[in-house]
Amino acid sequence: MTKLRISIVQYLNTAPLVWGFTSGPLRGKYDLSFTVPSQCAEQLRTGKVDVAIIPAIQYQRIDDLVILPDMAIASKKQVRSLLIIGKKPIEQVKTFALDASSRSTQTLTRILCAEKWKIAPEFAEAPPDLGAMLQQADAALLIGDPALRIAVGIEKDSWPGSEGQTICQAATLGITGSELLYVYDVVGEWRSLTGLPAVLAIWAARRDIATPEVAADFLASRDFGLSRIREICFDAARELELPPRTLESYVRHNIDFSLDAENRRGLELYFAYAANLGLIPQAKPIAWAAAKAEAVKL
Repeated sequence: MTKLRISIVQYLNTAPLVWGFTSGPLRGKYDLSFTVPSQCAEQLRTGKVDVAIIPAIQYQRIDDLVILPDMAIASKKQVRSLLIIGKKPIEQVKTFALDASSRSTQTLTRILCAEKWKIAPEFAEAPPDLGAMLQQADAALLIGDPALRIAVGIEKDSWPGSEGQTICQAATLGITGSELLYVYDVVGEWRSLTGLPAVLAIWAARRDIATPEVAADFLASRDFGLSRIREICFDAARELELPPRTLESYVRHNIDFSLDAENRRGLELYFAYAANLGLIPQAKPIAWAAAKAEAVKL
């Protein structure tokens, strides 16, 4: 029997979801590949893989998918790995460079600009290089491990500005041509707008392969990973060149790996905002993969 093909985001915040596949009892059962979020979705859309962790917004843009239940990469209040960094306060921003590896957070940023900050900047995609992005635009959106590294790097040398805003010296991040930088946590701003968490990525599968047994394996992998967060962060610390304790705090306190009722409300409101702004067609209802009554324990 051919192994199912899984496309995985190569960020720290995904590691607990897939630890059972990469380092646990499910190792070898599935064919794994690693890439950036936007490419995970493209591989699922074109049929190159059977299951992928995709930016939440891409569920609305790809036909005939179901979402595996009870799992997500979400954030309740502050995420630290999705940052907007501006050379001026956000209300004054006219041009915006968007991290090309993102889809969900690009959409979140467009929603926040329209609904919270009441601005209509010119958007352009760019590779995730903050210096280059801020040479071409007033503000930049960065996601994933590069953003987390910045959030950690400015913790000691920054100060609060207006609500939701953190200010630091541009030189702290090696940025020239500007004296100060204004930093915003995308999830913090979404929470301020809506009172709800942000669901950033979900496991999605082609409808025909999303059996209860497959869903059970993915839940078991997540639970295995959540029981080994310290080990995961210790491994990641070498690659990211950040202290293991800092990474453990991020995974435990900034990321939520569930799709609880509050997260589902946040996801549905996100889809409604995106449809209202014409970023997706009319929001389709969520179709869930069938699940076993009780998840497998690894």
